[in-house]
Amino acid sequence: MAPPAATAPGRLRRLVDLRPGEGGAALSGFGYFFSLLAGYYLLRPIREEMGIRGGVETLHWSFTATFAVMMAAIPAYSALVARVPRTRAVPIVYRFFLLNLLLFFALFRLEVAPAWVARAFFVWLSVYNLFVVSVFWSLMADVFTSEQARRLFGFVAAGGTAGAIAGPALVLGLARPLGIPGLVLLSAAFLEVAARSARHLAAGAPAREGPGPADAREAGEGAAPVGGTVLSGIGAVFRSPYLAAIATHVLLFTLASTFLYLTQARIVADALGDSTRRTQLFAGVDLAVSVAQLATQTFATGRILSGLGLGAGLSVVPVLSGAGFALLAAAPSLWAVGAFQTIRRAAHFAIERPAREVLFTVVSREERYKSKAFIDTVVYRGGDALGAWGQAGLAGAGLGVAALSAAALPLAAASLGLALWLARRERRLEEP
Repeated sequence: MAPPAATAPGRLRRLVDLRPGEGGAALSGFGYFFSLLAGYYLLRPIREEMGIRGGVETLHWSFTATFAVMMAAIPAYSALVARVPRTRAVPIVYRFFLLNLLLFFALFRLEVAPAWVARAFFVWLSVYNLFVVSVFWSLMADVFTSEQARRLFGFVAAGGTAGAIAGPALVLGLARPLGIPGLVLLSAAFLEVAARSARHLAAGAPAREGPGPADAREAGEGAAPVGGTVLSGIGAVFRSPYLAAIATHVLLFTLASTFLYLTQARIVADALGDSTRRTQLFAGVDLAVSVAQLATQTFATGRILSGLGLGAGLSVVPVLSGAGFALLAAAPSLWAVGAFQTIRRAAHFAIERPAREVLFTVVSREERYKSKAFIDTVVYRGGDALGAWGQAGLAGAGLGVAALSAAALPLAAASLGLALWLARRERRLEEP
């Protein structure tokens, strides 16, 4: 997988439970995720402002359009990984999105149809961020075993967090001199670095070893196409109770996230009338989330997942969601929603997301790439659309922010029960 862990810096070995042969792959994953998320977080504050500028009351249409695009994109992605080895398939996906960024750079620079381009960019970035991150974690689940993932995914995820810190910091420092077109071009450069990193990591990783349902035939097939049909990964989700439970867990998380996102948009739009102040607020929340994530991932995630187990890792966000929505139901305010969003997102990215990715280390390669991509994109954005229309309907019926927050409490309770079941099931699947 990589040079011996002894080549890793001594301080790193004290922070991360590295074993011989793991240092190079862990560092490569860290750098790969850094580049990917630094590029994305350069664009995120722009999307948030465009969403409000287009009208909070129409955001449910944007989420619906994103879901429709996802439905079209998944079969194309499944066809690609079925026929092309991972060493080529992952860079191809990233370079497709890189070409999209270059097109947006030209449209922003030439100021072509600003309103329509703004709406298109909102939808495109909502597709882009899920797709590129899902592909990243599919590759990580293919490279690392379940036991390695518990120890190392927190550190690998910290690379993305460092990138998520760098992105907003670059926006704050470069937004005026570069403008939106310049930030888009800089993001494209980061994406090219990520594509090169993905190819290097995929080509250098050995065949997987360790427990799990993947049989011996997978040995030596890491560079081979996944195979199967365009829709076989989707079918597996409906045939497998384990994959269906993961999909349901993601759906519940997304429904709660969308309720919180739209609640935040309503509160911020009412409290802050200035576009610049709103953009700065969103960038500040992103930065606070990322700093909290980095500290947690570096010092705690691996210890939580290895020591307390997946159950604890998967349960943290449902517990926080229940407490946070209860707080907003009792006292909705700008500071309450900001604190809730910051703590919940930090816990999700630092603890729950790495824990969820461990769940995919005990399934087949086809399920790691195809079924996972379907869950991470179509199911996720389907939850967005369902949550957005659900909240729009409730708001149209006269419910205010407090009542909308209370309506999200059952989602947190159901998610907690499912998290505990998934942790037990993963442990059984991991056993030889």
